[in-house]
Amino acid sequence: MTVLDNRALNRATLARQLLLDRADLPALDAVAHLCGLQAQEPQEPFVGLWSRLRGFDASVLSDLLTGRRVVRAPLMRRTVHLVTAADALAWRARHDAMLRQRVLGVYRDELAGVDLDELAAAGREVLADGEPRTMTELARALAERWPEPGPRALGEMLVAALIPVAQLPPRGLWRTKAGARYAPFSSWLGQEIAPPSPDGSDPVGQALVRRYLAAFGPATSSDLRAWCGLAGLPAAVAALREELVGHRDGQGRELLDLPGAPLPDPDTPAPVRFLPAFDNTILGYQNRSRIIDDAHRGLSVAGERVVLVDGRVAATWVVDAGTVVVTPLRRFSRADRAAVAEEGRELASFLSDQESRRVRVAASPG
Repeated sequence: MTVLDNRALNRATLARQLLLDRADLPALDAVAHLCGLQAQEPQEPFVGLWSRLRGFDASVLSDLLTGRRVVRAPLMRRTVHLVTAADALAWRARHDAMLRQRVLGVYRDELAGVDLDELAAAGREVLADGEPRTMTELARALAERWPEPGPRALGEMLVAALIPVAQLPPRGLWRTKAGARYAPFSSWLGQEIAPPSPDGSDPVGQALVRRYLAAFGPATSSDLRAWCGLAGLPAAVAALREELVGHRDGQGRELLDLPGAPLPDPDTPAPVRFLPAFDNTILGYQNRSRIIDDAHRGLSVAGERVVLVDGRVAATWVVDAGTVVVTPLRRFSRADRAAVAEEGRELASFLSDQESRRVRVAASPG
């Protein structure tokens, strides 16, 4: 097996995440290739696609949402993801047990004694009138029948686990603030989710393995599990074993991969890239050392937006009064600082609809 060090894995990740060179892809195809974008912060997917696509037009993604070709829904790891409608319908049933267990992990005491199948049926009955509801509205409609858990536990279980629902626009549209309202996939997308395979095989699990490796590989089985939150994929990996290729990382762990998938030269230059909060380029792995130092790992779960310099997390960024403000995590060379500033100006222009190109790069630490 080929041994791939962190720099080789970094360049492979950047290439497959469309961060080594901006891609000439339609936004819908990019969302599909990336297996969706984490989207609990509604505006972040726009930055994620801007950093990955050449000439990205934010209005196109808004149109895909209103046109019901992409949806915002709780899915991988029980977090809200922006995924294609086709993937949402195909993947949702495979995530069902994980979603239930993750909600129960938070509200097990509150939901003790509640028949979840009865709760799901009652929730569907409320939503059958076709009216979108907030989580609180849905929970309050059922609170008289289930008064003990409280609206938060009921609502979380209903919209995050029991009923396949989409968060409806205007939430998630470009430069729009709106609360989360939910409607079932069956009404919003006009289709029921694909049922589990009746013969006990796992074609969806196998598809997830292939799609994950195309967008994130090479990666370990633990990385795959960390990305999707599913514990039951070893059988899918085993079923695909003969078609996969193997590598090793610097610690001797087996890395799964697709034959012929991109493995750029480790010395390939990596441009500066601004990533949104919770970007899957970082969160899509259990071992994140290929892209972020252990000292900064906490940034990836704290919602900090980060800047990649030479392919690695090297700074955080925020927007303050129309100015992109970059705070380095390490010392920048003069060339690094210039490249960060230039990409920051482009980002400021995108975020302001070309009204601002202001950027400020703070002093390096130390």
